[in-house]
Amino acid sequence: MIQIKKEIKIPKYKQIINSIENAIITGDLQKGDQLPSINNIKNNHTLSRDTVLTAFNELKNRGIIQSVVGKGYYVSSENVNVSQKIFLLFDELNSFKEDIYNSFLENLGDNIQVDIFFHHFNESIFSKLIYDNLGDYNYYVIMPANLKDTNKDIKRLPEEKVYILDQVHEDLIQYPSIYQNFEKDIFNNLNKASNLIENYKTLILVFSADKQPAGMLRGFVSFCEQKNMPYEVVNSLTNTPQKKGDIYIIPDDKNLLTIIKNLKSENLALAKDVGLISYNDTLLKEIVGDGITTITTDFKAMGKRLAEMIVNKEQIKIENPNQLIVRNSL
Repeated sequence: MIQIKKEIKIPKYKQIINSIENAIITGDLQKGDQLPSINNIKNNHTLSRDTVLTAFNELKNRGIIQSVVGKGYYVSSENVNVSQKIFLLFDELNSFKEDIYNSFLENLGDNIQVDIFFHHFNESIFSKLIYDNLGDYNYYVIMPANLKDTNKDIKRLPEEKVYILDQVHEDLIQYPSIYQNFEKDIFNNLNKASNLIENYKTLILVFSADKQPAGMLRGFVSFCEQKNMPYEVVNSLTNTPQKKGDIYIIPDDKNLLTIIKNLKSENLALAKDVGLISYNDTLLKEIVGDGITTITTDFKAMGKRLAEMIVNKEQIKIENPNQLIVRNSL
């Protein structure tokens, strides 16, 4: 099965890979079949153990073979056209993550497999997903969200294979990343809308410490204190009646729909009586309530730039662009 020709210039580990790929293509190896052991290949072809292990690790990273502790290596996929595998760990699935994901795929090129996972803001799930996939991928793209101490798990991975997405905590600054500057973005964009915000009495941020970035809260408080604007921070709209003169900043869509529903039931007019600023623009927000003002980043640009960083092996940090879109909710 394994053919090594010493007179040709192809590296020996590449010849091992080519031999296994050819055996899969011809049907001599099928999914579930066991490969010859590392020692078997090493001894039969007078190779170093590292040479064989390099070949096996590349095939493993591409998802073509897998290792079973105490048993050996097995064929896990017959798709030998996959050149790289990427581990993509998001916090949760929503329309914004779909935009990142689709843009990421569109700009990666051919023969690259992306497997997507979700930690749902759960530290145990986050840790388990990292641990269970150690050594199985060429690159690891990780969205830690606001989980704490994620580096204790991420540092298990080779540093040159890790990319951080969206939020970069202090213990992750050594990794290449594409991120949002939540503190600066909310402060600057509220300043841009300050002439409209001044029409209201109280600025209210709906903020969940479990899911929202801490920088958002810091930037919000800084703006209110600089403008001497009365403000409140609430973690949900439950038992929070809307009053004339309030203006809300709402990062999540569930609370956005709740407040729009509440305004209708309380006969309060959007913009005239109560102002709304949402986070993360969607087509729906162009339509609902004659248009909802948003603070938003370009998620498609984030996905595209992330793909370029990986394809070009760029080890850099990029702040993703952010903007204010003013509509009829102010």
